[in-house]
Amino acid sequence: MTYTVVWVPAAEQELAELWINTARRREVTEAAGAIDLRLQAAPAEEGESRAHGRRILLVPPPGVTFEVLLKDRIVRVLDVWQFEKRDEQTGQI
Repeated sequence: MTYTVVWVPAAEQELAELWINTARRREVTEAAGAIDLRLQAAPAEEGESRAHGRRILLVPPPGVTFEVLLKDRIVRVLDVWQFEKRDEQTGQI
């Protein structure tokens, strides 16, 4: 069974601002799609847990905060921010 992924208006706005303010629009678009797919499939297993039943998921360039409503089979994306993965060898972004 899949979950319904809902991006709250504030998260949609943050994603739009990230997309508008980057030269990496294709990467942001692809990451948002990947986030949707991953959260539809098994959201309780994605990312890392945080306080108050929230989780974070990093799919650079965005990172998201989300919550899973198990009984309703809904995932609410609450917050979006720009996340840059560092190169493990050099420590550079």
